[in-house]
Amino acid sequence: MSQQNIKFPKGLPIVIIIAVIAIVFISKSALTIEAGKAGVLFKTFGGGVETESPALGEGFHLIAPWNKVYQYEVRQQELFEKMKVLSSNGLDILLEVSVWYLPKTEQLGLLHQQKGQNYLETVLQPSLRSAARSVVGRYTPEQIYSSKRDIIQSEIFEETQKLLEGQYIQLNRVLVRDVTLPPTIKTAIENKLKQEQESLEYEFRLEKAEKEAERQKIDAEGKATANRILNESLSDKILKEKGIQATLELAKSPNSKVVVVGSGKDGLPIILGN
Repeated sequence: MSQQNIKFPKGLPIVIIIAVIAIVFISKSALTIEAGKAGVLFKTFGGGVETESPALGEGFHLIAPWNKVYQYEVRQQELFEKMKVLSSNGLDILLEVSVWYLPKTEQLGLLHQQKGQNYLETVLQPSLRSAARSVVGRYTPEQIYSSKRDIIQSEIFEETQKLLEGQYIQLNRVLVRDVTLPPTIKTAIENKLKQEQESLEYEFRLEKAEKEAERQKIDAEGKATANRILNESLSDKILKEKGIQATLELAKSPNSKVVVVGSGKDGLPIILGN
C-alpha cells in the first residue's frame, strides 16, 4: 500500500488539538506546595486575593490556569539582627538579637494582601529595631552588661509583640545573643565588678572570723561554767569518799603495796608499793 493511500480518521486532528489543549491546561493548573509551606490563591477574574478560605496546604492542587498561587514559608524561621542602640546615658551599644517567628497560617491571605511577601523587611525588622532601642534606652551600660540582660530580653519580646498586634505575624521568642560595649566602658565595668567581688569576699572572711571567735568564746564560757559547777559540787566529804573508793579498788590489785589509811592530806589514804 503506498503512502498516498493512507487515510486518517476525520476527527483525529480535533482530538489531537483537544489533547494538546488539555495537556497545556493541566500543566498550567497543576501545582504542588512543598512541605512547610502554604499557598495564597489570587483569582485574576474573581476578586483578587482569597482571604476568606483557608490557605492551600501541602501537596497537589489543581487551579484555574489564569489564577496564581503565592507560596509562604509557614514553619518557624529565625531573623538575626545586629544593631546599634543607645543606653540611658547616651553611649553606643552594639546589640545582636535573634527572633523566632512565623506567619499566622489562618490569616495568610490577609498578610499577603496587606503586607506582601516582603513582610519581614516592612513589618518585623522595623518593629524589632524600634522595640530594642526603646528598651535599651532605659538602662545603663553596666545594667545591660551584667544583671539586666534577661530582663532586657523579655522586655524586647513584649515590646515587639505589641507592635506586631494585628500584623498577622506570630512572635515566638526574642534572644539577646551578644552585647558589645565601647572598650573603655567595658574595662571600667569589669574593674568595678572585680572590686565589688573582692569586697564581698573580704566581708565574708571577716564574718567567718567573727563567727569563729564567737564560737570559741561560747565554748570557753561553757567550759568555765562546767568547771565552776564541778568545783562547787566537790565537797571534802565527797572527795574523801571518792578517795576511799579508789583505795579499795587499788587494794584488790595483785601488785604488792602498802596502804596507810588516813595518813594523807585531808585524811585520805596513802598507797605505797611498787
